[in-house]
Formats: sequence, C-alpha cells, structure tokens
Amino acid sequence: QVQLVESGGGLVQAGGSLRLSCAASGLSRSFSLYTMGWFRQAPGKAREFVAGVSRSGARSSIADSVKGRFTTSKDNTKNTVYLQMESLKPEDTAVYYCNLRFALYSDDIVDRTTTGSVWGQGTQVTVSS
Repeated sequence: QVQLVESGGGLVQAGGSLRLSCAASGLSRSFSLYTMGWFRQAPGKAREFVAGVSRSGARSSIADSVKGRFTTSKDNTKNTVYLQMESLKPEDTAVYYCNLRFALYSDDIVDRTTTGSVWGQGTQVTVSS
C-alpha cells in the first residue's frame, strides 16, 4: 500500500522559514517515475496548489502566490520530496499535503488539474504575525 508521510510543519513567526518533507513508501515502481506536488488548505478555504516537481526533480512549477519564497525539490535516492518555505506570511497558515502521481513524460508535473489518487495525511503550518 502506497503511503505518503509529511513532516516538518510547526509554528513559526512571520518572516521565518520551514522545510517540509514528504516520504513515500510501498511503491511498486521506482520513485523516480513519479511526479510530486504540494497543496495546502486553510480553514474554510478550498485546497490549493502550491508547488510541483517532475519525476527527475529537474523541473518544478510554483504557484504565483508563493513564487520567489517557496521552492520544491525531489531526492529519488531517499524517496522524498521537499518544500522549502522562506519569508513566511500569516496567510501561508494551512495544512500542507503532498500528492503523488505516475509521470506520463519527463516534464510532467502534478498541478491543480492533474493530481494523483495518493495523498499524505497533512502537516500543519502556522505563521504568527
């Protein structure tokens, strides 16, 4: 059974940094064949796309709302994807989820319209003002 486990969330002051991790296990194929994405959901709001990375990790896509502050990377040797968050703002407060999908081609990236069926349990990020 495929599992995604997020970690690294917590409470941070505005302007601070956090790095989230998402570790995958139970895959029947190599982790390097999957594209990964990060999403977040704030209370009372819909889940939104934050960032995605291609199967090799060479290409990424970042939402406009976090561009310039967030980056994502993928370590295929550790079956793990990361979300580095800098200059955090109170509006970044949300539960952050990772998503996994089999990549259809080398530059394929998970986004708001092409998510996979596997989600992590989420990790809470709270940014205080």
